[in-house]
Amino acid sequence: MTGALLLRPWWLAALLPLLALAWWLDRRGPSAGGWEQVMPPQMLAAMRALGVLGGGPGRWAAMRPLGAAALLVLGLSGPALPRADAPVLRRTDSVLIAIDMSPSVARGPALAQAQQVAAALLQGLAGRPVGLILYSGEAYAASAPTTDPRTLQTLIAVLDRDTVPGHGSRPAAAIGLAARMLSDAGQADLVLISDGGGVDAQAVAEAGRLAAAGARLWTVRIDGAAPQAPQPPADALDRLTGAGGQALRAADVDGLAARLDRGGDRRRDPALSALGYRDLGPFLAALAALPLLQMLRRRA
Repeated sequence: MTGALLLRPWWLAALLPLLALAWWLDRRGPSAGGWEQVMPPQMLAAMRALGVLGGGPGRWAAMRPLGAAALLVLGLSGPALPRADAPVLRRTDSVLIAIDMSPSVARGPALAQAQQVAAALLQGLAGRPVGLILYSGEAYAASAPTTDPRTLQTLIAVLDRDTVPGHGSRPAAAIGLAARMLSDAGQADLVLISDGGGVDAQAVAEAGRLAAAGARLWTVRIDGAAPQAPQPPADALDRLTGAGGQALRAADVDGLAARLDRGGDRRRDPALSALGYRDLGPFLAALAALPLLQMLRRRA
């Protein structure tokens, strides 16, 4: 019975009035067509022994309708067991990691920090599909979302100053590409790893459109820009998270991974979850017919 659960546990609340009614019937005792209210108990027992009073149903017979109702309630609660043949559903709670590969990052110590941040995220997101975007002046999809982190770990480990061609830094291109890669933005997250360069009005607008679709955008600021590289404003990445997510430092990446791992499939349809279990409720509810059929049994 490992993994057994109730698909609709709130139905169990209906057992409370049934228990109360069973207690009341037990306290009242067996019915004798109303004679039990006017006859002494000894006379009532003698009349029943003589067969003069056919009497109502016995105490346990009176409980049969309640037993049938209890079985129906238990069936409606949906006891279920995991299915060995459960269908495999495509997950839509992807996480995209976008790494800034502009010259200010790729030609300085910041690249190693960006690799460390991305590797830490992969380690903490073992349960969610993760994809990779690399960008400088343009954005490139290095990997579609995958549940095999080893593929991305290899890609991240070999990043260098010549991996992404071109110059400049356009986070707007990376955010726009992420919106196109996500099949359901409402259950996805984008993590932008950057020194904050290139954040402009277009990037803020793209971030707003992504947030309007329901996705969260997180930014991780890395330090160690290349020599002679212009220093972006310290709050540049904060402008991208105004509509959702949060701007963090590289030291906060472990906490971010934990939050993202808990946030997966936060709007999952319960009907989809039920596909992974075999509902035993109909079989249990069918047993309610047994006490009902016994009540219909003809007596000689």
